[in-house]
Amino acid sequence: MSKEIAVVFDCGATNVRAIAVDRTGKILASAGFPNKPVPQKNGKPGWLIWDIEEIWKKLCFASRKICAQVSRKNIKSVTVTTFGADGAPVDKNGNLTYPVISWQCPRTADCSGVIYRTISAEKIYKITGYQVISFNTILKLMWLQKNAQNSLKKAKYWLMMPGLLSYKLCGEFSIDPTIGSTMMAMNIKKRNWSKEMLGMADLKSSFFPEWTQPGEIIGKVTERASKETGLPEGIPVIACGHDTQFALYGCGARKNEAVLSTGTWEILMVRTNKCTPDKSGFEGGLIFECDATPGYWNPQILMMGSGVLEWVRKNFFSDVADKKNIYSLMMSEGRKIMPGSDGVTVIPSFKLDTGPFRKFNVPGTILGLTLGTNRSKIYRGALEGLAFQLKSAMEILKKTMNEKPKALRVVGGGSKNDLWNQIRADVCNMPVVVTEQKEATVLGAAIFAFAGSGVYKSVEEARKKFEFVEHIFKPSGNKRIYRQLFEKFKKLPQLLKI
Repeated sequence: MSKEIAVVFDCGATNVRAIAVDRTGKILASAGFPNKPVPQKNGKPGWLIWDIEEIWKKLCFASRKICAQVSRKNIKSVTVTTFGADGAPVDKNGNLTYPVISWQCPRTADCSGVIYRTISAEKIYKITGYQVISFNTILKLMWLQKNAQNSLKKAKYWLMMPGLLSYKLCGEFSIDPTIGSTMMAMNIKKRNWSKEMLGMADLKSSFFPEWTQPGEIIGKVTERASKETGLPEGIPVIACGHDTQFALYGCGARKNEAVLSTGTWEILMVRTNKCTPDKSGFEGGLIFECDATPGYWNPQILMMGSGVLEWVRKNFFSDVADKKNIYSLMMSEGRKIMPGSDGVTVIPSFKLDTGPFRKFNVPGTILGLTLGTNRSKIYRGALEGLAFQLKSAMEILKKTMNEKPKALRVVGGGSKNDLWNQIRADVCNMPVVVTEQKEATVLGAAIFAFAGSGVYKSVEEARKKFEFVEHIFKPSGNKRIYRQLFEKFKKLPQLLKI
């Protein structure tokens, strides 16, 4: 029997990669390159965009590398998964009429005030399931209507990042509900566009392609794309979308487990057939996104993750010469510090309008500094602060969704940090499960690619064929110390409220 292969294009905020996965979930080849937003030419200082052509070139190069390492004739499909919120208007030939504004760009920060004059944040939440965050897609569309209206007039469609890259593969326009639900433009319960929200940007639903559901075929790899990527011409391009949703499928999560997708951002979430964006969820910072399967949703809390640790690395470990092993060094130093970090407390609210403390408007804060404070204590304090943030989010999820998870499954780049995993287990007082294969988003996308291309009859059949090896971090004796520390920590956001 041939060993069928799915290729996943995984475009993240820090890396873009091409990965070849076989029908059992084994990664056969992987190649990637760093990714970051770039300053917009002729833009104002601080304006950031994604260079879609540069991203495509990197993906093509990565794809050619992995295609040279596997049996090319066994590649049966390709799919694309990316971060949410970002997209761009395109003309009838798929050419951008305005660059892709990055979620890291500050230009849309003032647009939320315009929305509030028309509709309350709580009503927006009831419609879209989304909190108003400065980088919401609808705010970008409003900004374009005011500042670059001609770019919208020239455009045929608005495509999100998965659609922009899928178009380059097959020449067909697409958008799926998982990525659409990150735009603050959908009626989340109906899994369709909200006329009221689109009206904020003076747009209609016809400005977007028809919905393509995850696992459906968008088109086939064109001759040009085949030459550029090394992929076989004519193989199907399968719809995926927002990386978070596919991590849920690719991590092997069980029914009684919450899932933490952790990278630059952390997203605590569950799969449920309930969609209840009510007052308690709004006040708790909960958001709802469409699950990859119709009839299900993914209530979640978005908060800063390893972006905080990257800030610590940049500012306190920049003198380390061995850049390759810098993260191992940070963990080694952090292990030597006792729980409590010698009084150093870090509130990781580095993005004010996200996370469980958003209603207090508290910025990232470090408390307890003394002349004896060193970088190791700050690093450990950051890990503990992130774990306390996680526990706060878990309490909100339990209360608003009536969910009582018995374990936490951690996926993404942050799952590779064993010290952090143990602190999570101790703070949350529940087992933390990580899989030996860390690429949950990639595996989830591959599951849909195999189902969509007919290698398996359904997503569930594909999921059952994937093999997961697990490692469990159980709460240690430190859980008692962290219980006391958390009781003190959770009072701080209220005390520091701005």
